[in-house]
Amino acid sequence: MLADAVKQKAFPGAAIAVTHAGNVIALKALGRFTYDTTSPAIEAESIFDLASLTKVVATTPVAMVLYERGLLDLEVPVIGILPEFRGDDPRRSEITFRQLLAHSSGLPAYERLFLRSKSKEELLHHAFAVPLNSQPGTRAEYSHVGFILLGVALERIAGEPLERFCQREIFGPLGMFHTGYNPPPSSRSKIPPTANDQTFRKRIIQGEVQDENASVMGGVAPHAGLFATASDLARFAHAMLNGGAPILRKETLSFFTRREHSPAGTSRALGWDTPSSPSQSGKYFSPSSFGHLGYTGTSLWIDPERQVSITLLTNRTWPDCSNQAIKEVRPAFHDAVMEALGVTL
Repeated sequence: MLADAVKQKAFPGAAIAVTHAGNVIALKALGRFTYDTTSPAIEAESIFDLASLTKVVATTPVAMVLYERGLLDLEVPVIGILPEFRGDDPRRSEITFRQLLAHSSGLPAYERLFLRSKSKEELLHHAFAVPLNSQPGTRAEYSHVGFILLGVALERIAGEPLERFCQREIFGPLGMFHTGYNPPPSSRSKIPPTANDQTFRKRIIQGEVQDENASVMGGVAPHAGLFATASDLARFAHAMLNGGAPILRKETLSFFTRREHSPAGTSRALGWDTPSSPSQSGKYFSPSSFGHLGYTGTSLWIDPERQVSITLLTNRTWPDCSNQAIKEVRPAFHDAVMEALGVTL
């Protein structure tokens, strides 16, 4: 199925990892870095720009750890940590950490902050001032802006930069040795390019974050910027299927991955998404499942009931982000894996 998708140019290449009942049962790669037949072949240990998987592999686990240690109260207003966010709209003072995590803060989905920002400081200044789209808590709207603000607040609570906290508390303990921000130049040959950016940076984007806002933030951002291999994400998923051990308590993981009751109709948990109908996870992931997608063509779905995780990493944004074929491929691939495992009941 994935080979056909490569032939039909849904994406140049892919790396996958499937775990079941505590074992990695598939770690495979196919396709090439680009559609050029002379470009390097994707390998099982190729390193991909995870895009928004950063939200659940880095930022949300930071929130989980801080919550577990009693340092993060989800019900308090964010302005207690981010006074710069207060502004003139009194509704901003109502926004809680829970609402930022659950994408129900009323902030818009996306802002092209990079177009008016030359530095991380300038971009954050604009992010703090982004107007609300709706009353906080009344509707779910997936928001990059909300996660940028969340990450800044978490850094202040932790008293250290996001990447340092993640390395010590998440990636290191799990043995995710090929996961991190701003990969060194020596790793570039292992990283498929994500875009031929002719509008903003005027260069091929390879080994640096594709997301423009994250780029202006220096490559380390709460919403995007993380790079990893499929096998590293399998290690992460294994920990999540092991009740969070050794980095989290089972109760914390259950709390964060349970779908929110409000706003009505939301599919969001805290940081995580859950299967809805129709879902990019396909039709077989159980209601207790949780996962996330990334703009570059990445995804991770985890099913604690069936003890299955599926990691799919692609660079579908090559060369220009216009290709949306992965939206058809991804759920069909997930369904095929579940059927092959015989865990569809």
